[in-house]
Amino acid sequence: MNAKVEAFLTAEEEQEIVTAIIEAEKNTSGEIRVHIEATTQLDHFSRAQQVFHFLKMDNTKDENGVLLYVAVQDKRFVIYGDRGIDQAVPKGFWESTKEVIAQHFKKGAFKEGIVAGVLKAGEELQTHFPWHHGDVNELSDTISKG
Repeated sequence: MNAKVEAFLTAEEEQEIVTAIIEAEKNTSGEIRVHIEATTQLDHFSRAQQVFHFLKMDNTKDENGVLLYVAVQDKRFVIYGDRGIDQAVPKGFWESTKEVIAQHFKKGAFKEGIVAGVLKAGEELQTHFPWHHGDVNELSDTISKG
Protein backbone atom coordinates (compact mmCIF):
# COMPACT_ATOMS: atom_id res chain seq x y z
CA MET A 1 0.00 0.00 0.00
CA ASN A 2 1.37 3.38 -0.95
CA ALA A 3 1.92 5.94 1.84
CA LYS A 4 0.31 8.64 -0.30
CA VAL A 5 -2.90 6.58 -0.53
CA GLU A 6 -2.90 5.98 3.23
CA ALA A 7 -2.34 9.67 3.96
CA PHE A 8 -4.93 10.82 1.42
CA LEU A 9 -7.89 10.39 3.81
CA THR A 10 -8.14 9.87 7.55
CA ALA A 11 -10.16 6.96 8.93
CA GLU A 12 -12.88 9.47 9.92
CA GLU A 13 -12.95 10.92 6.41
CA GLU A 14 -13.22 7.43 4.93
CA GLN A 15 -16.15 6.72 7.23
CA GLU A 16 -17.86 9.95 6.11
CA ILE A 17 -17.48 8.81 2.49
CA VAL A 18 -18.98 5.38 3.28
CA THR A 19 -21.87 7.17 5.02
CA ALA A 20 -22.35 9.32 1.90
CA ILE A 21 -22.40 6.19 -0.30
CA ILE A 22 -25.08 4.61 1.92
CA GLU A 23 -27.05 7.88 1.82
CA ALA A 24 -26.67 8.21 -1.96
CA GLU A 25 -27.82 4.63 -2.57
CA LYS A 26 -30.88 4.97 -0.33
CA ASN A 27 -33.14 6.22 -3.12
CA THR A 28 -31.67 4.40 -6.11
CA SER A 29 -31.04 0.83 -7.23
CA GLY A 30 -27.72 2.14 -8.60
CA GLU A 31 -24.48 1.09 -6.95
CA ILE A 32 -21.67 3.55 -6.17
CA ARG A 33 -18.09 2.62 -5.28
CA VAL A 34 -14.98 4.69 -4.57
CA HIS A 35 -11.51 3.36 -5.44
CA ILE A 36 -8.32 5.17 -4.45
CA GLU A 37 -4.78 4.38 -5.55
CA ALA A 38 -1.50 6.25 -5.90
CA THR A 39 -0.81 6.12 -9.63
CA THR A 40 -1.29 4.07 -12.77
CA GLN A 41 0.75 3.37 -15.90
CA LEU A 42 -2.46 3.18 -17.94
CA ASP A 43 -4.52 6.12 -19.05
CA HIS A 44 -6.91 6.90 -16.22
CA PHE A 45 -10.10 5.99 -18.07
CA SER A 46 -8.70 2.54 -19.00
CA ARG A 47 -7.58 1.99 -15.42
CA ALA A 48 -11.02 2.98 -14.08
CA GLN A 49 -12.56 0.47 -16.51
CA GLN A 50 -10.17 -2.22 -15.25
CA VAL A 51 -10.94 -1.49 -11.57
CA PHE A 52 -14.67 -1.44 -12.36
CA HIS A 53 -14.38 -4.97 -13.74
CA PHE A 54 -12.03 -6.13 -10.96
CA LEU A 55 -14.56 -4.99 -8.32
CA LYS A 56 -17.24 -6.96 -10.20
CA MET A 57 -19.21 -3.75 -10.69
CA ASP A 58 -20.29 -4.96 -14.12
CA ASN A 59 -22.37 -7.71 -12.49
CA THR A 60 -25.28 -5.57 -11.24
CA LYS A 61 -28.78 -6.51 -12.35
CA ASP A 62 -29.53 -3.20 -14.11
CA GLU A 63 -25.93 -2.47 -15.17
CA ASN A 64 -26.09 0.68 -13.06
CA GLY A 65 -22.84 0.70 -11.12
CA VAL A 66 -20.84 3.92 -10.87
CA LEU A 67 -17.17 4.00 -9.92
CA LEU A 68 -15.42 7.12 -8.66
CA TYR A 69 -11.75 6.32 -9.34
CA VAL A 70 -9.03 8.54 -7.83
CA ALA A 71 -5.29 8.38 -8.64
CA VAL A 72 -3.79 10.44 -5.80
CA GLN A 73 -0.25 11.09 -7.08
CA ASP A 74 -1.48 11.72 -10.62
CA LYS A 75 -4.06 14.21 -9.29
CA ARG A 76 -6.65 12.65 -11.62
CA PHE A 77 -10.08 11.12 -11.15
CA VAL A 78 -12.61 9.38 -13.38
CA ILE A 79 -16.32 8.75 -12.96
CA TYR A 80 -17.11 5.52 -14.76
CA GLY A 81 -20.66 4.29 -15.28
CA ASP A 82 -21.86 0.90 -16.51
CA ARG A 83 -23.76 0.27 -19.78
CA GLY A 84 -27.23 0.55 -18.24
CA ILE A 85 -26.45 4.05 -17.05
CA ASP A 86 -24.86 5.13 -20.32
CA GLN A 87 -27.96 4.01 -22.23
CA ALA A 88 -30.39 5.69 -19.85
CA VAL A 89 -28.84 9.08 -19.30
CA PRO A 90 -28.48 12.16 -21.51
CA LYS A 91 -25.10 13.13 -22.95
CA GLY A 92 -22.94 15.15 -20.56
CA PHE A 93 -24.71 13.45 -17.63
CA TRP A 94 -21.59 13.24 -15.45
CA GLU A 95 -20.11 16.63 -16.33
CA SER A 96 -21.83 18.45 -13.47
CA THR A 97 -20.72 15.75 -11.01
CA LYS A 98 -17.12 15.97 -12.30
CA GLU A 99 -17.26 19.76 -11.94
CA VAL A 100 -18.38 19.55 -8.29
CA ILE A 101 -15.56 17.12 -7.45
CA ALA A 102 -12.93 19.14 -9.34
CA GLN A 103 -13.83 22.37 -7.52
CA HIS A 104 -13.20 20.70 -4.14
CA PHE A 105 -10.06 18.85 -5.30
CA LYS A 106 -8.49 22.10 -6.57
CA LYS A 107 -8.71 23.44 -3.01
CA GLY A 108 -7.21 20.22 -1.61
CA ALA A 109 -10.58 19.29 -0.03
CA PHE A 110 -10.49 15.66 -1.17
CA LYS A 111 -12.95 14.15 1.28
CA GLU A 112 -15.45 16.95 0.60
CA GLY A 113 -15.03 16.47 -3.14
CA ILE A 114 -15.62 12.72 -2.96
CA VAL A 115 -18.63 13.11 -0.63
CA ALA A 116 -20.14 15.82 -2.86
CA GLY A 117 -19.51 13.68 -5.95
CA VAL A 118 -21.04 10.57 -4.39
CA LEU A 119 -24.16 12.45 -3.25
CA LYS A 120 -24.55 14.14 -6.63
CA ALA A 121 -24.11 10.81 -8.44
CA GLY A 122 -26.80 9.38 -6.13
CA GLU A 123 -29.20 12.18 -7.10
CA GLU A 124 -28.48 11.62 -10.80
CA LEU A 125 -29.00 7.86 -10.46
CA GLN A 126 -32.25 8.32 -8.55
CA THR A 127 -33.84 9.95 -11.61
CA HIS A 128 -33.10 7.01 -13.89
CA PHE A 129 -32.86 4.14 -11.43
CA PRO A 130 -35.26 4.81 -8.54
CA TRP A 131 -35.13 2.45 -5.60
CA HIS A 132 -37.87 -0.19 -5.65
CA HIS A 133 -39.14 -2.21 -2.73
CA GLY A 134 -37.04 -5.34 -2.53
CA ASP A 135 -33.91 -3.83 -4.13
CA VAL A 136 -30.80 -5.20 -2.48
CA ASN A 137 -27.43 -3.55 -2.04
CA GLU A 138 -25.50 -5.61 -4.59
CA LEU A 139 -22.02 -4.20 -3.92
CA SER A 140 -19.97 -3.27 -0.87
CA ASP A 141 -20.08 0.36 0.24
CA THR A 142 -16.50 0.34 1.51
CA ILE A 143 -13.66 2.23 -0.19
CA SER A 144 -11.31 -0.03 -2.13
CA LYS A 145 -7.62 0.78 -2.52
CA GLY A 146 -5.00 -0.17 -5.08
